[in-house]
Amino acid sequence: MGEFDLIKRYFTRPTSRAALGVGDDCALLQPAPGMQLAISSDMLVEGRHFFADVDPQALGHKALAVNLSDLAACGARPLAFTLALALPQVDESWLQGFSSGLWTLAEAHGCELVGGDTTQGPLTICITVFGEVPRGQALLRSGAQVDDDIYVSGTLGDARLALDALRGKVALPPDLFERSRIRLERPEPRVALGQALRGIASAAIDISDGLGGDLQHVLHASGAGGRIDIDDAMQFIADGARIAWASGLFSYENLLQCVLAGGDDYELAFTAPASARAAVASVAEGCQTPVHRIGKVEQSRGLRIVDAQGQEITHRFSSFDHFA
Repeated sequence: MGEFDLIKRYFTRPTSRAALGVGDDCALLQPAPGMQLAISSDMLVEGRHFFADVDPQALGHKALAVNLSDLAACGARPLAFTLALALPQVDESWLQGFSSGLWTLAEAHGCELVGGDTTQGPLTICITVFGEVPRGQALLRSGAQVDDDIYVSGTLGDARLALDALRGKVALPPDLFERSRIRLERPEPRVALGQALRGIASAAIDISDGLGGDLQHVLHASGAGGRIDIDDAMQFIADGARIAWASGLFSYENLLQCVLAGGDDYELAFTAPASARAAVASVAEGCQTPVHRIGKVEQSRGLRIVDAQGQEITHRFSSFDHFA
């Protein structure tokens, strides 16, 4: 099968939002009047971002999900995406699974594939996603204000738990491993919540490299500091991580590592004024996405983690860095 046959068979479908999609030198997108384009790219490399034996359908899902999560963090509505794909060889079974996972998530969010590229090489997936957001209403990292509440959506910890299990760092019972692995390989981007938070949240980011480090990106961009109340933070521990800790499979320090420094959760961390608590609760209920208030934005720079007595806990929870 040649390159163009591959594209036609697995990655070409009619478009309805894009003015011009796959098959020409460029795609053409036309945002609605009063809208701005939101654009983000993510690359996944075999051996770095995923294991060689990952289910191709799950990989297709995740490849798009991590990009949709970036749109969610900006409060943008998905429009379209491009796919650049390097393949070691043409494996039709793998392509069928991968494209199936990709299309299923794309259709769920009304996001059209409008172009890209294929080549031969080590398995690498690069997606660029396009969304739209009303002019001046995008959620940014730089808007947090002192005394704003800090929130996270959903639960954290199971993606890191599964990764540690795959790396042989912790032994999990099969049912617990499979439950956690779903969170690692099939994250659900919080697209509806991100759009609902426009005009309510003051700043936002998606949690891809760990809550502690990602939240510090918001605080740094906003010229502020922050505090996580660890007892409140424990409300959003994912079930798998909680069970692993309660069963003695790993230590409390490991639990904090999963929750505060584990990447691949793709939940949203955001800030909002205390006066917006009812509004935050309302949109969370409307989106059927739980949110948890875990701390405050502070004047002094840096991120503090404190216990129930207000005592600061020494920590080294920072974002994952490919070159650190």
